[in-house]
Amino acid sequence: MTTATADATNWLRTDTPAYREALVRSEPFSFMVAEGMLPRDIMPALLEDFPQLRGAGYLPYETDQCGDSINALIDRLVAPEFANALGDNLGIDNMAQYPTYVSISRSLKKRHGNIHTDGKSKIATALLYLNGDWAETGSGCLRFLNRIDDYEDTVVPEIPPVYGTLVAFKRAENSFHGHLPFQGERRVIQVAWLVSAEDKARKSKRGRLSYKLKKLQNWLKGKSDTAATER
Repeated sequence: MTTATADATNWLRTDTPAYREALVRSEPFSFMVAEGMLPRDIMPALLEDFPQLRGAGYLPYETDQCGDSINALIDRLVAPEFANALGDNLGIDNMAQYPTYVSISRSLKKRHGNIHTDGKSKIATALLYLNGDWAETGSGCLRFLNRIDDYEDTVVPEIPPVYGTLVAFKRAENSFHGHLPFQGERRVIQVAWLVSAEDKARKSKRGRLSYKLKKLQNWLKGKSDTAATER
């Protein structure tokens, strides 16, 4: 265990100014935004340990693909006391009672980010961003929205996906969110609290299948690129 992971119990603490000063809203749906939730000195370890995912979008979390610091960070994210603290801000009693599903995204394509509410199998979602300074304005920045058809009708100013920013929201029929198209590296850990264990099993199965298909697509693309250079 590295020095960074030895201090993991001090990460994502809910008794710090960063958490106490979080933006918390209950209208038009329940959400919170907390900045600076991670120490800057562990950033190099987290970036080094972030999985080298080959597909774009959110892929299922696998412990053997991640280094120690990322695994320790995810342990903190899914810990019951942390879940209940988030639930208190979102108006969800004893959120730790719900099963969790963790997925990770390293990069996006421009097709990602369409406005949606999340499926009914989700109780709540948390997003923890692990990017450095975000040079983009608009592109790739999370937006909470009043409508499903207007990226400009924002509830609060857009949220850059910068290192240590934690976003959580309660799923609702109007929990509209998305971002303007972005292509490139955008590191995020996502935790979803689900209605049932059956929903978790279904998501896990679908996530594994999606990952296998993306690996196959990347392999086929590599073969195609190789063939093209040999012509």
